[in-house]
Amino acid sequence: MKSHHFFAPCPRGLESVLAVELKKLGGLSIQKNDGGVKFQGSWHTCYRTNLESRIASRILWQITKQSYINEGDIYKTSHAFPWNEWISSTNTIRVNVAAKKCQLRSLEFVTLRIKDAVCDKFRELTNKRPSINTVNPDIRIHGFLDARDFTLYLDTSGDALFKRGLRKTTGDAPLRENLAAGILQLAGWKPGIPFLDPMCGSGTFLLEAVQIALNIAPGIKRNFAFEKFKKFDSSLWNKIKEDSINQQKDKLQQPIYGSDLYGDALLDAHANLDMAGFSDLVALKQGNILEIPSPAPTGILITNPPYGKRVANQDELADLYPKIGDILKNKFVGWSAYFLTGDALLPKSIRLSASRRIPLFNGGIECRLLEYKIVAGGMRKVKATVVTKN
Repeated sequence: MKSHHFFAPCPRGLESVLAVELKKLGGLSIQKNDGGVKFQGSWHTCYRTNLESRIASRILWQITKQSYINEGDIYKTSHAFPWNEWISSTNTIRVNVAAKKCQLRSLEFVTLRIKDAVCDKFRELTNKRPSINTVNPDIRIHGFLDARDFTLYLDTSGDALFKRGLRKTTGDAPLRENLAAGILQLAGWKPGIPFLDPMCGSGTFLLEAVQIALNIAPGIKRNFAFEKFKKFDSSLWNKIKEDSINQQKDKLQQPIYGSDLYGDALLDAHANLDMAGFSDLVALKQGNILEIPSPAPTGILITNPPYGKRVANQDELADLYPKIGDILKNKFVGWSAYFLTGDALLPKSIRLSASRRIPLFNGGIECRLLEYKIVAGGMRKVKATVVTKN
């Protein structure tokens, strides 16, 4: 089978775990980059990674990478390809452009040049052209420019892959599903290990953990842009989906626990778990993190607590964080606890020694994933390891 070049963007900080995942899914020549992972593979690999990757944001098929000097070069490069052999003039399209250290003055003009090149090529070959839809396009075309090179991609995913089609509702500060899945991987959580999110909000960590435990592909209930490509292999795709469904495990109750102080958040979590068919598999109850008991002698606690840029004020948090540290030392000895926070106050106030501080981004908010190993007899003074991107 012919090998193609792909790029899988992801939340910054998850490149290493995404690289491991893509290798398991059949990706070859894997190369980590800032904000994603390059890999090679067949269309089978492309279909499967769209269906089964829990961490990638998209799977982009690299059409070309060429040097450029000006916008005219961008047009010529984009115009050179047989777009009508890949997509139909009846498809709606959208062009997205991103850049790093690019010397061109206007990315909006670059976007226009790519759009013009694609539409002009269609007119020359078919006397028709696709329409533009910036809200809900059939096909997305991505351009990326650095100081010297222009890379052109065709998006095989469509909607971002973190849109699993499972959540009915979200809270005030929703966590993207692929970030939650990546954090579960960074924490080393495996099915069967007791897992608790004591500030679960709408239940994103819980939903991702259940899907992992049951080996349910995150994309099994959604559609993808590659299904609209002219050379889409429907028989191959149906076989990949069938194989994935056959690998799913029986829906048995899991040692997965969620709680939240606020009833509205619990209603959201209940609704999302019910919509996904997981309501009987997770223990969910209303409770204060300062009062709930440990649900098992050992396990992994992961949560995305409120912080100033999201939903709480600093005075409340300054009072809450030390109490959380006390509760962990008193009730969760033997557990590993992970907090995703964009608040510099938390690591200073929780009065525990973090063994790792992993830089991550929750949307546009720079965060740290703080790891605490809760041991008997007080917290050991372990120097925190700051995990940097390769």
